[in-house]
Amino acid sequence: MEERLQKYLANQGIASRRKCEEYILQGKVKVNGNVQKTLGVKINPEVDNIEFEGKQVMANTQKVYILLNKPIGYVTTVKEQFHRDKVTDLINLPIKLVPVGRLDMYTSGALILTNDGDFVYYITHPKHEVEKTYTVTLKGIVTAEEKEKLEKGIKIEDYTTKPAQVKILKIDEEKQISRLAITIHEGKNRQVRKMCEAIHKKVLALHRAKIQNISVKNLKIGTWRYLTQKEIQSLGYTPLQDKK
Repeated sequence: MEERLQKYLANQGIASRRKCEEYILQGKVKVNGNVQKTLGVKINPEVDNIEFEGKQVMANTQKVYILLNKPIGYVTTVKEQFHRDKVTDLINLPIKLVPVGRLDMYTSGALILTNDGDFVYYITHPKHEVEKTYTVTLKGIVTAEEKEKLEKGIKIEDYTTKPAQVKILKIDEEKQISRLAITIHEGKNRQVRKMCEAIHKKVLALHRAKIQNISVKNLKIGTWRYLTQKEIQSLGYTPLQDKK
């Protein structure tokens, strides 16, 4: 069965589909011994020999979906040139997994990893509007006016955020600290931090509590578990192997 080269690579857990496209353009992928730099080329995994950075890419038909409660100090890149700790170091499985989206090094919480490239594409595509809920601790007291700005959408660099759900969880007048729950369905780089900076509040701590309704509340920091079939379907996604 033929499929596009970048999709095949993503489905084998090499990286996200977009990143695999970059690898192809960089000449890191060979098909039947020849460097393939053209996007959109179709291959047949049952016939063609695919190599990435000199190593054969073996077809992995079993799809794996994992929920990790990411600790602070880990990066969500598959390859790390600065020798920092990676989230994949926390998962002892003989499968190549890629993070679905990113959490910055200083943000903890819910992160899904998988070897299903279609799932990565589905969850990270803006049109599917998968909600992410963060708890954020801020220096200073958040006013009703500032809360409303966050809810309605706020100017960040060259874009304005879409409406968000914001709930004030705690206000400590004595310590001058506010704790909020912010739910967004965009995936802009460091978006929640930048939203808070836009109302002139310093982020003291940031934690992604849940993705849609999938929570890490009962998952110890630094540990992981498999997503259930029900949880995967709650995201609106049906794995290819389950489709009829």
